[in-house]
Amino acid sequence: MKYQCLMIDDDETIAETTAEYFNMFDIKTAAVCSYEAAEAFLEVHQVSLLLLDINLGRRSGFELCKQIRRKYDMPILFISARTSDDDVLTALNIGGDDYIKKPYTLSILLAKAKAVLARYEKAAETAHAVSAKAVSGNPEPEQLRIAEGIVLDTGTHLLLRGNETVPLKAMEYKMLHYLLENRGRVVTKDEFLNNVWGDAFVGEGTLAVHIRHVREKIEKNPNEPEIIRTVWGVGYIIGSAAE
Repeated sequence: MKYQCLMIDDDETIAETTAEYFNMFDIKTAAVCSYEAAEAFLEVHQVSLLLLDINLGRRSGFELCKQIRRKYDMPILFISARTSDDDVLTALNIGGDDYIKKPYTLSILLAKAKAVLARYEKAAETAHAVSAKAVSGNPEPEQLRIAEGIVLDTGTHLLLRGNETVPLKAMEYKMLHYLLENRGRVVTKDEFLNNVWGDAFVGEGTLAVHIRHVREKIEKNPNEPEIIRTVWGVGYIIGSAAE
């Protein structure tokens, strides 16, 4: 059976209340309250989005996220009362797509979930269309030069680096493609959030982490980036194709 959302929280009341609210607005949602129940659920059901608490009794949501990322690629939104920057960065760096702090408003959480689901479903449609195009024998897709020996294939959404093929997550592809489309000018943070994410609830910290992930795939040294450069206080820029 297919579900749009799975709520994973060791507080049964929170989990079931959130699931019930989402279902009222036609977002088919289930709730589980443990690490083991989440694993078992995912083995038999298809899920498009996970809402994941960090504290799961004796087990950790961080641990579950890493385990899930070995098998699945659906978006994961962490939801937790823990508010330290270390927790937020850990969540994003191990594969979380965003971090929502408790207490949250159900209407805001629903809006965020809808935005994420819309992006996820659009990315799935794009992947299907690309696959169909390849099968039909249409011409080779466009390849955008990023730097010497590195190109972005707009048909397969893959990064080609020398003889290596590097997969990109949907949001990584969209960010990199948008930078290349606007090569030579600064793309502001607000522009990214409005035109790429399409989600006013995403924070700058989440944006910075995703830029970091893209840099790790294209830069010789992500700590000293030469391709995607930061313009402090403004945004990011990729230089001209001749660079």
